[in-house]
Amino acid sequence: MNKRVFLAIWFLSILLGPITVLLSISKVPGPITTLLWVNIFQRAVALVAFVMIFWQIALGSNMQRWIEKYGAWVFKFHLTEGAIAYTLIFLHPLAFLLFNYMATKVFDPFYVYTGFCVICQTQTELFYSFGRVAFWMVSAAVLAAKLRTRPWWREYWRKIHILNYLVFIFVAVHSFFVGTDSHSFPFVIFYFFSVPIVLYIIVWKLLVFFKPASMVNS
Repeated sequence: MNKRVFLAIWFLSILLGPITVLLSISKVPGPITTLLWVNIFQRAVALVAFVMIFWQIALGSNMQRWIEKYGAWVFKFHLTEGAIAYTLIFLHPLAFLLFNYMATKVFDPFYVYTGFCVICQTQTELFYSFGRVAFWMVSAAVLAAKLRTRPWWREYWRKIHILNYLVFIFVAVHSFFVGTDSHSFPFVIFYFFSVPIVLYIIVWKLLVFFKPASMVNS
C-alpha cells in the first residue's frame, strides 16, 4: 500500500461522517434553521474526530513499523492529523455550548465541560459524562505529547499519551448512546469496523506490557 492509496482510504473514511449527517438532515421536513446548522456542524465534527482518533491509534500503536514500511511521511502525517483531530474535539463541545445557548438562552459552560455524573438523572446524562471525561483525557494526552521534547518530561509523556486508547473507548460509548449517527448508514460500517480493531490493539498492548521480560528478550 503506497502513500496515495493510504490517503485515499483515509479521506474516504473521513467523508463517512459528514455524509451520514447530511443523509439524516435530508429527512427533516421544513427549512434548515440556524440552530439546525449548529447541530449539523456539531455532529459532523464529532464523527470526523472519531475517525481521526481511530487512525491516530492505528498508526501510533506501531509507528516504527509503519515508518519502516512506508517512510517518514507517516510520522509527519500522524502529528498533523493529531493536531486537526484535537481541534475538532475542541470544537465539538463548543458547538454544543452554542447550541444549548441558542435553544435555551442559558450560557452554561460548566454543564458542558464539567457536568460529570455517575448516578445520573437520565441515561443520556450518563453518556454525556463519557464524552466529558474523554475530552479532558484527550486534552491531557495532547499536552503530554506537546511537552515530549522537554528533558524533564521525555521519560513520562508516553504514560499519559496512552490515554488515547481510553479516549477512543469513551468516545465510542458516548457517540453510540447519545445520538443516532454512529449507528446510521454509512458511518455504522466504519464504527463496527474500528471498535473491534482498537479493542484488539488494546489487548495486544496489554499482553506485551505484562509479558515477562525473559520472554520479550528471547
